[in-house]
Formats: sequence, C-alpha cells, structure tokens
Amino acid sequence: MSQESPIRGIDRLISVVNTLRSEDGCPWDREQTLESLKQYLIEESYEVLDAIDSGDIERHKEELGDVLLQIVLHAQIRKEKGEFGFGDIADRISDKLIHRHPHVFGDVKVSSSKEVIANWEVIKTKEKKGGKGSVLEGIPRHMPALQKAQRIQSRAARFGFDWARIEDVIGKVEEELEETRQAITEGDTDRIKEETGDLLFAVVNLCRFKEIVAEHALEYTISKFIRRFQEIERRVREQGKDLKDCSLAEMDAHWEAIKGEE
Repeated sequence: MSQESPIRGIDRLISVVNTLRSEDGCPWDREQTLESLKQYLIEESYEVLDAIDSGDIERHKEELGDVLLQIVLHAQIRKEKGEFGFGDIADRISDKLIHRHPHVFGDVKVSSSKEVIANWEVIKTKEKKGGKGSVLEGIPRHMPALQKAQRIQSRAARFGFDWARIEDVIGKVEEELEETRQAITEGDTDRIKEETGDLLFAVVNLCRFKEIVAEHALEYTISKFIRRFQEIERRVREQGKDLKDCSLAEMDAHWEAIKGEE
C-alpha cells in the first residue's frame, strides 16, 4: 500500500485533469461537457460493482479511480464556469456528514444503527424545504425501478408506514397476484400493466421486509438463468444439434437435468 498522503494523491489528480482540460491538453477531454459525461459516470459506477463481485482488489482500486476521475472532471468543468471546485464538493459532503451524525459530532445518544437511520431521515427531511418536504423526495428519477421501489418502501417504513408481520406481506403478494390474474382474464391491457406493477412492488416489499436487496436477488437469478441456459446450449451442441431445432420439451428436459445436478 502506498504511503503517499491521500491529499497529495487527490491534488495530483486534480492537477492532471486541469492539464488535460487546458488549451494545450487533450482534445477529447476539452470537448467533454456535463451532459456528455453522464453516461460514463453511470458506466463506471456499474464497473465498480462488477469489480467488488469479482474479488479482484487491484481491479476494485482501478475502477474506484475511474469513478473519482468522473467526479474531478465534473468539478473541473464547474470550476471553469466559475461555479465551484473540488474543494467545495469535499466541504459540502463533510458539512453534511457532521450535521447528520449528531451522535458522533454532537450530544445525541443512540443505541442502535436503526436509531441512526431514523435520525438521519428526520434530519434529511428537515433540511429539505425547511422541514416541509416529503420523506420520499430526493430519490433519483434515473434510479432503476427495482432499486427505487425498495428505497421508497424503506423510507416510508422508517416513519412507521410498514407491515407488522411477514404473513401480511406474503398476503399482499398473493392479493396482487390474484388481481393480476383477473386483469389477464379480462384482457384489459392498461389494467394488466397496473396490476403487474403492483405485484412487482409487493414482491420488492417482501424482499425488503426480509432484509434482502431486491436488486441483488434478481441479479442472482439472472446469473443463474444465464448459466443454466448456456449449459443447455453446450449440451445441445454436443448432440450435434442447433438450439432452434430443439423442441421446448427437449430444452426443458435439459434444464431440469442441469437444475438437478446443481
């Protein structure tokens, strides 16, 4: 591990980005705008998640650097417009952390992480619109719907709007499933869309109630499906056949065999 000061490392990165954006710097970097960089910020964040899942420490370090680069680039563009710089970003988040952790930097007493989260949400709500804002405000509209659903449910639950028993949550899933069945039977496209959305929302709530991240659960299932389907493809090729020539019954037989072996 490098013994270099983190501050020196950040200063070096800021200097490098400043040079890249300068008149004698890189044409591509000079052309970038806040709008053009949006896609990279999202992509680099997903690559960090992949790096964490891979368990590769060096890759994790590299991908975190790529995300940090995006932040410095955004700060540099704002600085060029005379609006704010990287230091202002660091000061803003430091002030926010201190304000939202009165149990660390103040005299508030807490006995659990749940109390910390509850206090955080109360403080956050008071910060928005002088305390008159909704607890559901501030959730990014670009956030994936599955993740957004769980975030909304979690916030509401922290203020007491939640089920008391797991049986009630399961009952809600079953209720929404039955309403989806009815909508399909009636053939009402708009209602089918609404009811399947309600069903998905209820399933996410079930995940949240059991402290499962719905996004992770679905990602695990997707990976499992890909693994099994690719194994079907491999077995079909071993038989000298093409997947499109197989019947559903044949593919299903392979699927069940693979599932049994796992």
